[in-house]
Amino acid sequence: MNYKSLTDEMLLVYLRTGDEKAFREIYLRYWKKLFGLATQKLKDTAVTEELVQDIFLKLWERRSTLQIERLDAYLFTAARYAVINHIKSNLVQEKFAEYAQFHYSETSSITEEQLELDELIHVVEQQLNDLPEKTRRIFQMNRLEYHTIKEISSKLKVPERTVEYHLSQALKSLRYYLRDYLPTLLFFNFFL
Repeated sequence: MNYKSLTDEMLLVYLRTGDEKAFREIYLRYWKKLFGLATQKLKDTAVTEELVQDIFLKLWERRSTLQIERLDAYLFTAARYAVINHIKSNLVQEKFAEYAQFHYSETSSITEEQLELDELIHVVEQQLNDLPEKTRRIFQMNRLEYHTIKEISSKLKVPERTVEYHLSQALKSLRYYLRDYLPTLLFFNFFL
């Protein structure tokens, strides 16, 4: 039998019965046309080849259940949808990549900031321990416990000027030892 002379309708009849020669003729008849259509839209021959092969694979796998009236319309519609789905898939992947990159860099930045803050806190604690006891206590009450100078003066039973002096000494000492951390201190609004 000469399959090249058969109409699309006859090829479909043979295809439904599992005739591989009918399938091969359909493939040879439409492969280049589908490839050309998809290549115009995608501009990527490797992807286009894969999409067209997939169309024919599905045609073969579903041959007994497909209700096709016009083979050419069915195949070109399948190609159009394959191209559209590929483009949508790429858009979703690009959006996800942008999202992941944004959130990864944001997370990375937060992690770096947290490490800097942890290191800063460690250095501040070390420097506080080097301060005289009274100076350290006044600094902690003011900067860490948020007591006013008047409250500290009242609690420690010392003049406000003494509280101001010790606070000034603590800040001066900390600023000197923490000068390398100035950008981080400014970022976290410490000791300003």
